[in-house]
Order: sequence, then C-alpha cells, then structure tokens
Amino acid sequence: MKRGKHVAVLMGGWSAEREVSLRSGKACAEAAEQQGYRVTRIDIGRDIANVLQTLRPEVALNMLHGRPGEDGTIQGILEVVGIPYTHSGVLASALAMQKEFSKALFAARDIPVPPGLVVSRFEAAKEHVLPRPYVIKPLAEGSSVGVFLVTDKHDHPPQELYRDDWQFGDRVLCEAYIPGKELTCAVMGDRALGVIEIVPAVRFYDYEAKYAPGGSQHLLPAPLLPNVYQEVRRLSLEAHRALGCRGVSRADFRYDDSVEGTDGLVCLEVNTQPGMTETSLVPELAAYEGISFGELVRWMIEDASLDR
Repeated sequence: MKRGKHVAVLMGGWSAEREVSLRSGKACAEAAEQQGYRVTRIDIGRDIANVLQTLRPEVALNMLHGRPGEDGTIQGILEVVGIPYTHSGVLASALAMQKEFSKALFAARDIPVPPGLVVSRFEAAKEHVLPRPYVIKPLAEGSSVGVFLVTDKHDHPPQELYRDDWQFGDRVLCEAYIPGKELTCAVMGDRALGVIEIVPAVRFYDYEAKYAPGGSQHLLPAPLLPNVYQEVRRLSLEAHRALGCRGVSRADFRYDDSVEGTDGLVCLEVNTQPGMTETSLVPELAAYEGISFGELVRWMIEDASLDR
C-alpha cells in the first residue's frame, strides 16, 4: 500500500443530512490520518469542481449523505475531473437514491419489496392512499428524513405534506408498513457482512433513533433463524449487484416474523453512502468481522477508482 497518499475527505454539503455527514467525515478523516494518509477535509460547496482541480488529491473519500453526494452528482464531477473516488459510481448512486427505480430493479431480480405506489405529496395529504398502517417517504432522501408512519390513530394523512417549505420533492412513495423486525446488512466489495437487528427506543426507526445516543439498540448477530439470517445476507449482496454498487453499501429490511420461513422479508432500500459515525451500523458490522474502523477506512481508500 502506498503510504502518504493525499486523500480529500468530502463531507457536509447542503443536504438535509449535512450534520451526519460532518460527523462521518470527521471520524473517517481522523482514521485516515492514523493510517498514514495525508488528509484534506472539504466541506463541499457549489465550487467543489474548482476546489478539487486546485487540490488534485489522489483519492476522494466520499462521506457525503443525501444530495448531491449520494445521487450520482458528485460522482459525475469526480469522473470529469479525473479523481478516483470511493463507494458507488454515477448510475448505481442515482438508481439507489431514487426509490421508485431501485424498487423496480429489485422486483425484476426477485428481491422482495413492500407493496406501494408513488403519488404527489398533495394527493398523499388529501386522503389515505393505502390501508393503514402505511409509510410515506420522499423518493430521494435518506436517514428517515421526511418520513411519516401513518397508523389507525391518524384520521387524516400528515398535513405537513402541504407545507410551502416542504423540501423533499413533490412526489412521495407510499408503502405498506411491514410489522416485525428492522434488519440491516452491509456489503463490502463482493462480500456480505453480518446482520443487525435494530430495536428503536420508539416504535419507528427515525432520524433520532438512527443518530442520537440511546436512540436504538443494535443486536449483532441478529437473533434470527439461520435460514433467515443467511437470506438477508444473500439478498443484500443481490441488491448491491442489481444496482451495480461498488465499495461499501448497506441494505435495510423489514421482517414480519409472524410469517413462516423467509417469506416475511422485504428489502426497503440500499444505502450507497452509509453513515460512518460513532453510532453507525457499517463500522459495527465490520468490527464484528474483525475489521477495525481504521482498516475499514483504509480498505475504502485503496478500493477507490474511476469508471465505477
């Protein structure tokens, strides 16, 4: 391995997930320095192409969450300026970010997904478009930003969808709520890691449960029957490949354990830029496999390339 390689850690930006990205970037920048890399931290702005062309780092470690770092935009800039980068490329990033398209791809590859439909946010606010309980989520956001769980206690859909300052697009994905367990599995290259069951302190695994200390409990390995555990790993790798992902990704599932066998499993989404904070899931899964946080960061840097 070439020591002293110049690594630009891309973080921050202007998405709804900015604060989490800053935390991911800080943790990874410190780990990269400890691994012997020369690190430049970049809180990206609209001038990122010029900044990168001036700095000319040898690798861009992409720690951006949400747009423009996770939807193919920053990946396209990095391709144009010729700087090798981590995680997935332009097409896979764009497909994974657009839940409507990734769900269609998954279904075509026999990866089970929850039933649902895409409607305008105004239609979703006007009346219940699915039997309760169901979930309303933006088509292209992560970290449960802008997500609503609509239950029998809600006579009306969330009226926040009408707000003039709604920032998450005019079309939303409405999906049946799948009762049971919240599961996640990371893929590292061509290898599926373990499976975590996430037990939120509240009913719904929302932004607070993801990132606040004590917001959720992580059970690793997930207490599942062996056939279910291995099916989550298989489906995670299949979803990673279906989208054409590279580097590290993380697939999220719901599992209705009242259904016999593996038929209660559904894949919700694949995260191409999973969080790398102190409460994040991928570092925890890597550690369970004997891969330290520093080794994980080094692997991502050395895996970087163009034409991903």
